[in-house]
Amino acid sequence: MIQPPCFEDPDKPDYVCKLKKASYGLKQAPRAWFDKFSLFLIDFGFVCSFPDPSLFVYHRGSLVIYLLLYLDDMIVTGNNEVLIQSLLKSLNTQFRMKDMGEVHYFLGIQIHRVQDGLFMNQEKYTQDLLITAGMADCAPMPTPLPLKLDNVSGQDALFSDPSYFRTLAGELQYLTITRPDLQFSVNYIFQRMHMPSQEDFSLLKCILRYVKGTYNMGISMTAGTDSTLLSYSDSDWAGCKATRRSTGGLCTLLGSNVISWSTKRHDTVSKSSTETEYRTMSEAASEIVWLQTSGDGSSTTDSPVAVV
Repeated sequence: MIQPPCFEDPDKPDYVCKLKKASYGLKQAPRAWFDKFSLFLIDFGFVCSFPDPSLFVYHRGSLVIYLLLYLDDMIVTGNNEVLIQSLLKSLNTQFRMKDMGEVHYFLGIQIHRVQDGLFMNQEKYTQDLLITAGMADCAPMPTPLPLKLDNVSGQDALFSDPSYFRTLAGELQYLTITRPDLQFSVNYIFQRMHMPSQEDFSLLKCILRYVKGTYNMGISMTAGTDSTLLSYSDSDWAGCKATRRSTGGLCTLLGSNVISWSTKRHDTVSKSSTETEYRTMSEAASEIVWLQTSGDGSSTTDSPVAVV
């Protein structure tokens, strides 16, 4: 520990500075900021969600407010405008804030209000990704991956720039927030992050070409739907020719709205297709249990549940 440059004390060269207030950019600054902000919300009457610590819930009788925090950006929604304005006024007394109005862009996600709900996509993020990859003018493809992955060639020649491959793959992974149709293909590419080959990079470019033709796609959230949780799961058997492990996928819907999706290669080899299906169905059931977990950590079973 030494004194920072330009702040040295020539009379006390062996002394160090004592930090009384967290400065923006320090490693402990986000933790200090979250502690201060969360304590204020808890004093206001919010409860920090157990499954997601960045979500705060205010529930008093019929009044409900949800506040989602990411660093210094937040989304606030609820069923009482007067209470929301009271919250914003209280926040302004403690923090310097700016009300951006109705949400339309948050963390790279564009949010459009439509007649029966919301439509979310990442059109601007997709266009920036294609520019980064140098494929803004590429020809689109109808599918993200070839139909027969076993017939690809060139797996022995390693790709010359693995860090570039991982950068593009990571940016594609963020695109799956609003693109369930990319989940399997991006997961397939991620399985080759350690030592990508030339053919793996060609497959990654296939995904980008598919994204080029579908950059305005996203997910819809329809208002007025019921609260039935419905989960679909499916899997192959020994689909990975290198490890003989299976790949399972699932998606969960709240009424008619898809709210979560996942594709994952199993950790162990399954002895039969039945065992493979049960493994994926177990993951789907775990997802439903997690989604049912309320803010205080308990599990609610009031809503109908189905696993298919």
